[in-house]
Amino acid sequence: DGSMLQFVSLGLRADKDVMLAAVRKCGSRLQFASKDLRADKDVVLAAVSNDGSMLQFVSLGLRADKDVMLAAVRKCGSRLQFASKELRADKDVVLAAVSNDGSMLQFASDELRADKDVVLAAVSSKGCALEFASDE
Repeated sequence: DGSMLQFVSLGLRADKDVMLAAVRKCGSRLQFASKDLRADKDVVLAAVSNDGSMLQFVSLGLRADKDVMLAAVRKCGSRLQFASKELRADKDVVLAAVSNDGSMLQFASDELRADKDVVLAAVSSKGCALEFASDE
């Protein structure tokens, strides 16, 4: 449980080495990191690789980063709903998300909802995902 980090000095919460060690053990500790570290790709990747739901604490700029989004959706497919339009059209990102949670096909671009590989991965993960496939 990283909740004790809320009582740590602001200086330590802004220290990259300290926060990297913390989020590697428990991704949810990202919420206690300084604003600057929530925009640091190394810290963010370590956190979302551990806990994809921590994407909510990531700077907007890094939410549009393919590496960050891939790490997040591999752990928590539902994070695809927070991806940029461009990343919802990125086959690698969408495949990772629907392999984790097939229902995330609903957030993929129209083109990918018609892509056989993507639909197959989604349906393999969750059969009812077929309802989100394109009619085309």
